[in-house]
Amino acid sequence: MKNLQPLENGHLNASQKDSYWQDGYLFPMQVIPPQEAATLRRELETLEANWLDADLPRPLNTYKRLNANCTISLTARIASDPRVLDVVEGILGPDILLWGAELFIKEPHTSAYVSMHQDLTYWGMGEIDGLVTAWIALSPATIASGCMEFVAGSHKNPILPHQDTHGDNNLLSRGQEIKVEVAPEDRVTVELQPGQMSLHHGLTIHGSGPNTSDDRRIAIAMRFLRPDMAQMGGAKDYAMLVRGEDRFGNFHHYNGAASDFSADSLAMFETIRDAQNAILMKGSDQKASYD
Repeated sequence: MKNLQPLENGHLNASQKDSYWQDGYLFPMQVIPPQEAATLRRELETLEANWLDADLPRPLNTYKRLNANCTISLTARIASDPRVLDVVEGILGPDILLWGAELFIKEPHTSAYVSMHQDLTYWGMGEIDGLVTAWIALSPATIASGCMEFVAGSHKNPILPHQDTHGDNNLLSRGQEIKVEVAPEDRVTVELQPGQMSLHHGLTIHGSGPNTSDDRRIAIAMRFLRPDMAQMGGAKDYAMLVRGEDRFGNFHHYNGAASDFSADSLAMFETIRDAQNAILMKGSDQKASYD
């Protein structure tokens, strides 16, 4: 288990920022106390129990995996938490958009995995530095439970060739996998305890294995952007302004969920889904894995 990265009044120090830009990732930071993380997990699992068989327009898993901040208040609250944004500000600066958040859950003793890939491959924004993923564990992310693995320095590459596998157990939208062999010794294991966070660059090669443990592996992944970034893969795209100002207007703004699955948020979800699916699935003749 890697030692915690001590924050300075909740913020990254100069050495930590340098480490992020050198390696393409930084971890672990304790942004939420363990007891609070346990409370958030209980809140999430209560929501799952209450809404699993509800008459939602789409399966509950779709709302958890795609722009969960739009329809699930817990996710919007975590993604707007000043403790999270204080850390992200050290990478992106004082003006921050949330492009989307999703709940990544691997059930115990299942074969779901995430193939090695670069996030920006299909996101339509090109090879940018102005996007960072913040990933917070709500249950232990260990080797046994299928924690992430990063390749140090891989963010210095351009977008590398990928192939779509659409694998049945692959949690990615297209089952995208990098066409480069990643040796075991090049993989950095990202073990996190509840309430701990990792950051990674949009070009960092990463993936994760199956959950062979007795517990669920529960996490929230949040994609933060500088407002000067722009969507090049579609006519329009959407984001939440979570800190500072947006002086560029490259994204349509919307509000995060104040309550769970309100009529307005479900309608907005469909609008965002249609726009982003056109970008994410461009060139594929199959549906996204979360549908």
